[in-house]
Amino acid sequence: MLDKKQLITIKGTREGLSLFIDDSCSFDDAMEDLNEKIIASRPKNDEPIVSVKVKLGNRFLYEAQKDQLREIISEINRFTIHSFESNVIHREEALAWKEDSEIKAVNRIVRSGQVLEVKGDLLLIGDVNPGGKVVSTGNIYIMGSLYGIAHAGSDGDLSTFIAASFMKPSQLRIADYISRAPDYESDGVYMECGLIDEVQDKIIIDRLQVLSHKRKEISGFERRMQNG
Repeated sequence: MLDKKQLITIKGTREGLSLFIDDSCSFDDAMEDLNEKIIASRPKNDEPIVSVKVKLGNRFLYEAQKDQLREIISEINRFTIHSFESNVIHREEALAWKEDSEIKAVNRIVRSGQVLEVKGDLLLIGDVNPGGKVVSTGNIYIMGSLYGIAHAGSDGDLSTFIAASFMKPSQLRIADYISRAPDYESDGVYMECGLIDEVQDKIIIDRLQVLSHKRKEISGFERRMQNG
């Protein structure tokens, strides 16, 4: 049986306190021990309220349990919860994360007037014709020609990019940044990518090879394709 003294560990940090809850004990036992420790370490009334990060390890808390924690780690006791940190998430959150991060492979031509919109990264095997549009919350990879509009990071992700076998778009958009056709060579470019340059504060066109240096997370693309 676990020693109750081991259920709750409190450590001071520059930002306040980090509170570790043993993830192998029952929640009720942890709350009993926490209540004792909070009362024993309560700051004086003339001292600032202390911010607390609650670290849960491999424990998931429901809202009712979080509310119970908030009652103990409260301003009445001179504490306030800054955040909850857990190694696990709810199934619905996991499914939403999977949808946002997976590769959507599509084999088609996006013709004039058509819009192809996906969550996560888009791998299009085909062309985007003039007047066609592709939109993704993640990166866009086009194994074909891009003549129309491509919008990556539609939810506001500035780190996303657009890559195409042949690039001569009427418009590129990354998050809220927009770059139009006059920014590109009149004949188009092969095996290039569009991404935001923070120094120039605009979308630039560069060689695909730069992605391994400027977007190191690109290595995850191969893993996600292999894992489905």
